[in-house]
Amino acid sequence: MRIEADRELCIGSGHCARLLPKHFEQSEDNGTVVVVDAEVNPADAVLHARLAEVRYSCPVAAIEFEAMGERSRK
Repeated sequence: MRIEADRELCIGSGHCARLLPKHFEQSEDNGTVVVVDAEVNPADAVLHARLAEVRYSCPVAAIEFEAMGERSRK
């Protein structure tokens, strides 16, 4: 599974970086999302749950996941 973020859609709310700082940061330039660790172990159920929380907390649905050729979006 791979995390992707739409930096053009992002408004810099920072929910992703606060909830899961290992995978997300905010750009120093404009505060938009930066994915720092895009690869996710598909067997890590706890991490998947946390990523779902991050995805659903994004106010503009800028966080996506790609798994097995399909994208999952809010």
